[in-house]
Amino acid sequence: MVFVEGMIDAVLAFVRDNREWTFWISLVFAFGENLAFLSIAIPSTAILLGVGALVATGELSLLPIFAGASIGALIGSILSYFIGWRYGDAILSLWPFRNHPDLVEKGNAAFRRWGILAVMIGHFFGPLRAVVFVMAGIARMPPLSFMVVNFIGSLGWAYVTPLSGEVAGYAVGWIWSLFSGV
Repeated sequence: MVFVEGMIDAVLAFVRDNREWTFWISLVFAFGENLAFLSIAIPSTAILLGVGALVATGELSLLPIFAGASIGALIGSILSYFIGWRYGDAILSLWPFRNHPDLVEKGNAAFRRWGILAVMIGHFFGPLRAVVFVMAGIARMPPLSFMVVNFIGSLGWAYVTPLSGEVAGYAVGWIWSLFSGV
């Protein structure tokens, strides 16, 4: 956990010192957060929340964060979808799927029950984000349906995530000013 916190702090310090890279950093971390399985290893949501908090300090603008995160989320989720579409059965024989066939069945049941709504929910629910897009491909969700809901979900996630960090940054600043008198 200390390693992850150190990584988050280092990335935020880099962003703070290199504002001109905000778009690209947001794109890369959103891509990683939405690419099948990679999101398990990278604390991208925490980084995007932290970058959003830097908006509250006036150090960054929300627009390049939103633009980069939107594009990164779209690329990562679409690539995951096509990986699932192309390699569906082979993917199911890999970890973590092979160790949890019950979860695979639950995922398939969710797509049968909720359809495209499962993709939308997956954008905003961290544990699902690592597998929902690849599962949509495995389940053979129609490409046009996936693209439409994924576009909306990617833009919504890319806006809400850093905005939440910004709002939290304002709240912390307000609380700090109450107690410090500044």
